[in-house]
Amino acid sequence: MTSSEYGQFRPPRPQRPQRGRRRGGGGRRGDELMVPQAQVEHLDENGYYGHPVVKAPPWETPVGAYLVLGGIAGGSGLLAAGAQLTGRKVLRRNARLAGLGAAGAGALALVADLGRPERFLHMMRTFKVTSPMSVGSWILMGYSGMIGVAAASEVDALTGDRLPLGRLRPLLRALEGPAGLGAAAMGAPLAAYTAVLLGDTAMPTWNAMHRDLPFVFVSSASLAAGGLALITTPAAEAGPARNLAVLGVIGDVAATRLMEQRMDPVAAEPLHHGGPGKLMRWAERLAVAGGVGALIAGGRQGRGRRALAAAAGGALVAASTCTRFGVFHAGLESARDPRYTIEPQKRRLAARRAAGVTGDSITGL
Repeated sequence: MTSSEYGQFRPPRPQRPQRGRRRGGGGRRGDELMVPQAQVEHLDENGYYGHPVVKAPPWETPVGAYLVLGGIAGGSGLLAAGAQLTGRKVLRRNARLAGLGAAGAGALALVADLGRPERFLHMMRTFKVTSPMSVGSWILMGYSGMIGVAAASEVDALTGDRLPLGRLRPLLRALEGPAGLGAAAMGAPLAAYTAVLLGDTAMPTWNAMHRDLPFVFVSSASLAAGGLALITTPAAEAGPARNLAVLGVIGDVAATRLMEQRMDPVAAEPLHHGGPGKLMRWAERLAVAGGVGALIAGGRQGRGRRALAAAAGGALVAASTCTRFGVFHAGLESARDPRYTIEPQKRRLAARRAAGVTGDSITGL
């Protein structure tokens, strides 16, 4: 007979009814059922015997860092392509290097969470279109390869063609442009796929925001990439970065507010309380402050312009970091309290019954 680690939480086994006997000594079954009707008596807002209804994933800080770095990488790839098409060489170089650096650091954070590097390689053995994690792994690898080619060409030019490339240098120069555009094409999916990954889980808060979280993450990536470019790029070439950052701020604030309104009010609570609530409030404050600072810096002249632009850029990067860590911790927090799972389920069940939907596996009628 096998036992389970959850055996200690099971209710006592009910006594089986005794079989009745006829006067002649013959036995027959009693009128009671041999197996009593199943009753769920211990599942309520406190969970099953006080334990969570859903199990939170074993994700820690490196996964939150990967969410932030993936957004910066995706937005930087898009910004670099815009600079490439408009002839802004300094902005193109800085954005490509930022995209490669963020993608590389994000991959290291992902490997750190997995524990062993070979686990990441195992994820590349197959491509499963129904798995956001599988698709995202291939997006990360494809983006990293293309932004790596473009960034290598920038480094070679920056060092005066001193990289030991030999006969590969003409090939690198020929592939630089297409690789930069290819990285831009994969930039938006890289910034958004992590939102799809979170929304596809059973964590109540993440699942409740699955329709709107991709828009929040794409906007967050735009303002982060634009903010980083404001820090590294002279004001004369930072115009597209400033525009991308301001548009990202508008999209981020609007998409976050709309997402919270469309969520179940109970599932949205972790976004407003505790540590996640503080992060989300600071994310909005920093985003608005950074966007206003970027606009003011764009209209100023003189030495203070670059300093103000850098300060605004730092606020924007911090805002994106707060948004993604806030969402990350809110989802984990919602898994710890059974109330966030059970109350929205009861509301959805009542709504289906009120709409006349019965006789299925959800209503149970």
